[in-house]
Amino acid sequence: MATLFVDKVDPQSGTSLEIGSSGDTITIPSGATITNNGTQTGFGGVNTPSFKATASADQSIPNSTETIVVFDTEVYDTDNAFNNTSSGNGYSFTVPSGQAGKYLLAASTRLDGWTTPRFYISISVNGSNQIVQDIGNGGTYTVVNPVYIADLSVGDYVQCKIFHQNGSSQNVRRQETYLQGFKLIGV
Repeated sequence: MATLFVDKVDPQSGTSLEIGSSGDTITIPSGATITNNGTQTGFGGVNTPSFKATASADQSIPNSTETIVVFDTEVYDTDNAFNNTSSGNGYSFTVPSGQAGKYLLAASTRLDGWTTPRFYISISVNGSNQIVQDIGNGGTYTVVNPVYIADLSVGDYVQCKIFHQNGSSQNVRRQETYLQGFKLIGV
């Protein structure tokens, strides 16, 4: 093996420079620093798909009925994978083609003056609750926000559900109600 000492390498013609050949391993030794002043492609990641959806109005939740939260406003949706309507698997994120992997998911809601003996919010995958944050005798304006890391396959869908036993229908406030998530890199 030989060592080449140079301060700069430019392509002989054109604007593309290739280092190594297909199948080669390029090693950056410990302690070395790579500085990127341009655009990177083909490595690293950008945590997409990612989405955040909110409610445009307070939602009435019937007593003793697990209810899907209406997220009808998209704050952002990088892959157009959030369904903000009631059709199909309504108010849900569906994993797009080629995007299976681990996702960080978070939900939030705020009770609107409840005096509930029991309340929970859940993040569900394909209709099945995966994480439930259960509040017994929560405060009048309690904010509840479960966070979950899910291993999702293409076509899996994620929704948020609320349940309470307060004797009559109760509202959740739109201002603190959201569902969001993004694909994790390198796990």
